[in-house]
Amino acid sequence: MIGRLFYLAAGVAIGGYTVHRVNRLRRALTPEGVAERVEGQVTEYRGALRELNEDLAQAVREQEEELLSRYAPKRGRRALPEAGQEPPEPS
Repeated sequence: MIGRLFYLAAGVAIGGYTVHRVNRLRRALTPEGVAERVEGQVTEYRGALRELNEDLAQAVREQEEELLSRYAPKRGRRALPEAGQEPPEPS
């Protein structure tokens, strides 16, 4: 008798889980389910691209600071000509 109750309970649990999984699969295959998954992926990719953009902007700022500290005119030195300007003639 106890064995039959065990198998009945196990069957109910497995049956309930199977019904749950089938309903999830059926819902996922509807147009709304597909749209939700695509929207979730797009949101995830958008966040990853935003992080990449922030990382690249930070790297560019660091590189620019390094270049400016290395090549920017110091006090008492002539400034480099701007783009499109002719260099000053030596005196």
